[in-house]
Amino acid sequence: MALVVGIDVGGTFTDLIAVGEGETRLAKVPTTVENQAFGVLAAIEAAGIALADVTAIVHGTTATTNALLERKIAKVGLITTKGFRDVLELGRRTRPKPYGLIGHFEPLIPRELRLEADERVDADGEVVCPLDEAGVATAADTLIAAGCEAIVIHFLHSYRNPAHEARAAAIVRTRWPAGHVTAGHEILSEYREYERGVTAAVNAAIQPVLHRYIDRLRGELAARGFTRDLLVMQGNGGTVAAGIVTETAVNTVMSGPASGVMAASRVAEAAGFPNVITYDMGGTSSDVGLILGGLPSLSAELELEYAMPIHVPMVDVHTIGAGGGSIAFRNEAGLLQVGPESAGAAPGPIAYGRGGTRPTITDANLVLGRLNPTGLLAVGKPVPVEHVRGIIEAEVGKPLGLDVEAAAAAILRIANDRMAGAIRMVSLAKGHDPRDFALFAFGGAGPLHAVALARELGIPKVLIPARPGITNALGCIVADLRHDFVRTLNRPLPSLDEAEARGIMDAQVAEGRALIAREGVPIEGIRVVHRADMQFQGQSHMLSVDLADIALTREGLSEAFAAAYWRRFEVELAELRPVLVNLHTAVIGIRPPVALDRLIGEGDSIEGASTGRRAVWFDGGFVDTPVYAREKLPRGARFEGPAILEQLDATTVVEPGNQVEIDRFGNLIVTV
Repeated sequence: MALVVGIDVGGTFTDLIAVGEGETRLAKVPTTVENQAFGVLAAIEAAGIALADVTAIVHGTTATTNALLERKIAKVGLITTKGFRDVLELGRRTRPKPYGLIGHFEPLIPRELRLEADERVDADGEVVCPLDEAGVATAADTLIAAGCEAIVIHFLHSYRNPAHEARAAAIVRTRWPAGHVTAGHEILSEYREYERGVTAAVNAAIQPVLHRYIDRLRGELAARGFTRDLLVMQGNGGTVAAGIVTETAVNTVMSGPASGVMAASRVAEAAGFPNVITYDMGGTSSDVGLILGGLPSLSAELELEYAMPIHVPMVDVHTIGAGGGSIAFRNEAGLLQVGPESAGAAPGPIAYGRGGTRPTITDANLVLGRLNPTGLLAVGKPVPVEHVRGIIEAEVGKPLGLDVEAAAAAILRIANDRMAGAIRMVSLAKGHDPRDFALFAFGGAGPLHAVALARELGIPKVLIPARPGITNALGCIVADLRHDFVRTLNRPLPSLDEAEARGIMDAQVAEGRALIAREGVPIEGIRVVHRADMQFQGQSHMLSVDLADIALTREGLSEAFAAAYWRRFEVELAELRPVLVNLHTAVIGIRPPVALDRLIGEGDSIEGASTGRRAVWFDGGFVDTPVYAREKLPRGARFEGPAILEQLDATTVVEPGNQVEIDRFGNLIVTV
């Protein structure tokens, strides 16, 4: 049986979904933090998959994101234009904290490993000072002797003329032992020296880390009979072959959240909901995104942490430290706080029975009857509910003068408030009314909180997919191949050379097609998406303008920008001159579709899905609530809450008065 396998590594669990003709297999195993590859192999083994029968494996990894956040990165050297070695440290002259001269910042590349070379290209791409090739070679030898694993070549204005940067990279590659050489223009051909330099530095810092991880994983898979090339998720929502993924390692940052949003886009559109807010609550964090007209929002201005801007296209998500494993505690002011500290995969929440001793959101849900103590939680030695109750009462309840139920409810209320704030950030803060969207809730813990969040924000519908706890793994399967390109022009429209602009876009398309051909992955076709970053002259804020069905002429661009500006601000500024700043091209290799109606089984009747009843806490107290096995609910079923729906990968809470319908794909549609 030919199977396509998607594997997503999260902070707590590693999820797997395998889809074949008439067959779906699932697995959910603890993430092996010390080496994510072990968890990937364990998931494959748990699903009973023979790798010789697998036609494709698509892998979403947090290896690079974690390496950056934990600063477990490679030792990197930099060769830059003479006089500009401190650009990465000066940045934008901002501060880690807005008030007071406090905070800490450490650049990815220390000053002693930032060397200079004589060369200069001006902002128009004209050579002012020739490249000192001997100086480049000397600098490379110095950085090799210093023990650097990777090197960055970052010259001023190379986005306009990359000749010096390309020649320097060629010189360095002839003597660099590891082969990890990053030329800034190859990663990001965009103006803003600081952002472009940091993006290149990030690529170099994680390149050896990703290379070691992917090589090890590919070797283990090959030893077990896998003969194809591994595909890896990128932050832009597309995939790339493992054979070339390390060339642009920076594109894998935030790939986990991206895969979930891509799955949400496909599932929600098939279900008839093109406009959704995605809400992914896992064990460590919650990620919130927005899909409008079936298309996820993209951003090229992620700042992973202070002074680490990463300017490559990524699915636009807002992340907060509120997941099922987020720890509840009293802060220095004596107030109850939930997260961002997490119990993670080890030891995990108390209820997991793996040695956890601090109360978490998961433990609060267990105490309030929302989770089954004998279900998925028993990944270690089962822990009695009374033991969990005792710790919540001692750590939270008594210090705050609350009984154990009130303490657990307070934990959920604070967590929900933080998550509602994240949803407001991607909707109201960007001019979108949440009431015009459905809430697409997934992740292992998302369906536990989704209805409460929708009620808080006035969102009328909640859509919960067939397999919410492994939706990110599903996203790996449904994602297409994708390569993004950007080039800065920074030209007022009246002086734009239309032939030059068209030539840039044609070159980007050609490069994307060549990369897809190199990957050798079966596809059904290629789709090309063009957009532009534009602004009025004198402004610093840019708007993204879709170039579909728009003639790349001065008049066509002007009309498209005016329309985009009106949609965003409802203001016309006809007296100001538009500027074309950047041209973006995405080249997408469309992979074969996955049937979405076979992800979950179904039964004959609602009564046949019943597994009993239990007391569940809703606002005001406990309510006797029916419990259903979600896999046994029939398509087309309708019923009213309260209800608890249990399945392998998640538990769904339906509040009293909610109306529930199951569509033909097995999705739950809850009317709040």
